[in-house]
Amino acid sequence: MTAQQRDMVHQILRNAPFDLGGDVAVHRPLLEKMLTAQPLPEDVRMTPGQLGGVPVIDIDIDGVEPRGTIFHTHGGGFAVGSARGSVGLAANLARKTGMRAVSVDYRLAPEHPYPAALQDVTAAYRALVEQAGNAEHVVVSGESAGGNLAIELLITGRLRGLTMPAAAVLFSPMTDLTVSGDSYATKAELDPSISAQSIRTRVRDYLDATRTAATDPLVSPIFADLSGLPPLLIQAGSHEVLLDDATSLAVKAAADGVAVILDVTPGVPHVFQAFAAVLDEGNTALDRAARFIGDNLV
Repeated sequence: MTAQQRDMVHQILRNAPFDLGGDVAVHRPLLEKMLTAQPLPEDVRMTPGQLGGVPVIDIDIDGVEPRGTIFHTHGGGFAVGSARGSVGLAANLARKTGMRAVSVDYRLAPEHPYPAALQDVTAAYRALVEQAGNAEHVVVSGESAGGNLAIELLITGRLRGLTMPAAAVLFSPMTDLTVSGDSYATKAELDPSISAQSIRTRVRDYLDATRTAATDPLVSPIFADLSGLPPLLIQAGSHEVLLDDATSLAVKAAADGVAVILDVTPGVPHVFQAFAAVLDEGNTALDRAARFIGDNLV
């Protein structure tokens, strides 16, 4: 049954009109429509709000007394995507962990290049921790470019003396904006939705206006000192061009003395956890993420 599910998900992504490297004016609404097409469960409550002056969506599950907060940053190559588009994934993780979630609507490139998105994520996280009084029951998560922002939040937060969260969960994170991983070539035919060219387009949008080098540790965390970061869970699929981004970050984290788990699921694409409702591997991966979070909450 899972082989059929995997084939279905690959076909959905291959046939989708969305192009990560396309004109943002055209593809932002296309991605939003894709990500919000599936109705949310009736017990999911979304409340627009702000943290540190940054728009967010608070996500609660009816009947759940939350044991903490998942601070989630959405994907989209720094140029598309939204807090609302990631509610389904964040809510699923919140349900499995008995937590609430906050999805952050950071500013997007090219209108707002680096460091705008990281500034927004940092401001919202700082406000959340101040609101909670501590970060013992906060877990940071993010997918794709949001995974980049999640780990960069920890790197910059450590440098600025911010309290670290209990743990971080990264789904198919972008970690090397030089786009140099071997998987961009070896997985090109297997990846149904992303290419090296589309990533390069979005990287230019994110970095070129400020002439930030793709090797800067504050945009490519594989070049950063990761020592002192909280435990990390990094999940990726074997059928994605960003596979080396995930594996390289795990190796760097381990070398820097960070407790890290690398979790690669065979036969599935980029951010496959978003398809948990129809893909057994996605649901199982979120179960593993929930166990990791539970093991690291105080």
